[in-house]
Amino acid sequence: MTGGGVRWLLLDVGGVLEMVDDAAWPGQFRTRWAAAFGMTDEEFSTRLSDADLPDAARRTGVDDEYWGKIGAALGASAEELASMRADFWDAYCGSLNKPLFDFVAGLRGTVGLAILSNSGDGARQEEERRFGFAAVFDPICYSHEIGVTKPEPEAFRIALDQLAAAPADVLFVDDVPANIEAARAMGIRAHLHVETADTIAAIRAAMAEDREQ
Repeated sequence: MTGGGVRWLLLDVGGVLEMVDDAAWPGQFRTRWAAAFGMTDEEFSTRLSDADLPDAARRTGVDDEYWGKIGAALGASAEELASMRADFWDAYCGSLNKPLFDFVAGLRGTVGLAILSNSGDGARQEEERRFGFAAVFDPICYSHEIGVTKPEPEAFRIALDQLAAAPADVLFVDDVPANIEAARAMGIRAHLHVETADTIAAIRAAMAEDREQ
């Protein structure tokens, strides 16, 4: 570990480790499946909002209930629901940001590597199957498992507790400005991810500064 400076890299998943546009894909998913069921986007959304879905972003063990209620609300067959569910996770996970993942994985042994991500119940299994995050990151703090989402300060407090780290020990990387602001308000160093090359450069610079101290 580096001494006296950055001891941990704490990374977001969607939009950082995964190449996915979290602002766009939910609407695209809704439009795609509304059309599949012969509905307007508005009718599709209304049926889901009336379905009394469990809070899958802050609770575990509700994935099957969540999708079962969606299926009932839409009148979906088992085959349609299975196809929709698979399509959801493909859209949710996107593709691996391999240049960033490979760079960060190469830092194992010099700095701790961890994840803090807003998530849905089932995300750990789906992302692990696709990308094998657990081989590189420990701990992995998913919102559906810790019961709180970013940018709430408690999410960062829980992550720091799991890292056994002080705020100044951590460099946090996220693509959402509100999450960056929340981290900085707690004294955590933070970098807003926009371009992978810039993020890699920011990590390198932070670690180089610490070696010089």
